Amino acid sequence: MSRLSLLSALLAMTLASNLTAADPPEIKVGIIGLDTSHAVAFTKELNAESPMADIAHCRVVAAYPKGSPDIKSSTERVPQYIEDVKKQGVEIVDSIDELLKRVDCVLLETNDGRPHLEQALPVFKAGKPCFIDKPVAGSLSDAIAIYAAAKKYNCPVFCSSSLRYSKAAQDLRSGSKGKIMGCDTYSPCALEATHPDLYWYGVHGCEALYTVMGPGCESVTRVNTPNFDSAVGLWSGGRIGSFRGIRTGGAGYGGTAFTEKGVFQIGGYEGYRPLVVEIVKFFRSKQVPVAAEETIELYAFMEAADESKRRGGAPVKIAEVMQKAQADAEKRQAALGK
Repeated sequence: MSRLSLLSALLAMTLASNLTAADPPEIKVGIIGLDTSHAVAFTKELNAESPMADIAHCRVVAAYPKGSPDIKSSTERVPQYIEDVKKQGVEIVDSIDELLKRVDCVLLETNDGRPHLEQALPVFKAGKPCFIDKPVAGSLSDAIAIYAAAKKYNCPVFCSSSLRYSKAAQDLRSGSKGKIMGCDTYSPCALEATHPDLYWYGVHGCEALYTVMGPGCESVTRVNTPNFDSAVGLWSGGRIGSFRGIRTGGAGYGGTAFTEKGVFQIGGYEGYRPLVVEIVKFFRSKQVPVAAEETIELYAFMEAADESKRRGGAPVKIAEVMQKAQADAEKRQAALGK
């Protein structure tokens, strides 16, 4: 190769490299379930005319609208949300299989956690990275089965509330404020009869609790009244973490962390954008930002809180509810033939 040809080749490689760095390949995203405002909000972020650089080149291109079969507050939203996402250039398809032909990654947004396992299975089989919005499932056994199926098909998946990515919660998680000695969080806690009590909305405050405390809870004790809930967890090493669920009066999102350096406030709701940024990072890297074990324990914490309520406020061990749910998950997988 002549010197001129060599220089030309190097220049071409440099230009290609610069183009790749400046304009990463576009990721085509599909949505399953248009029965939650999250689906519309995420689409508006990703499909904005001039999206911010950290979420650019990742667009929602198709959606399968069917979500909850019977939760009125979810099903009645679907017609309007179909129109909302169509205005953002999203194609509506009539099956998950058709969706998967058009996309690289999936946002499983069905507001109802009960269909998530069946909806996620074809996504996992297709190997499409999948974000599952809260609640990850309608039961602890289904949550375990979902992560087992993802592992079987080697498909990356994660679930998170937007509360996990408040700046203050992430700072505490990083250890910048010192070792966490304990934490109290709070959030609204509306109930839905088809789901375990804390799964439907209390999950937001429980996710903030786990963001700060991390896994390692051993037992949960719950106090319940018509308007409030208090779930207190005993972590390994004698640490205590608690969640307060609010159904009347003033409500919001937040909490207090107790560390070896002092007492710090946990950030509240900061919009959907921080979560969307993490989802795009996940779609690009295929690296799961929240470990399956932590998410499963978070849902075990909420299940143990329900069991404590059934037992009149007696402490319930996480290991106990996990053992029962694991057996139920295996039966569920066998029934599905997966």
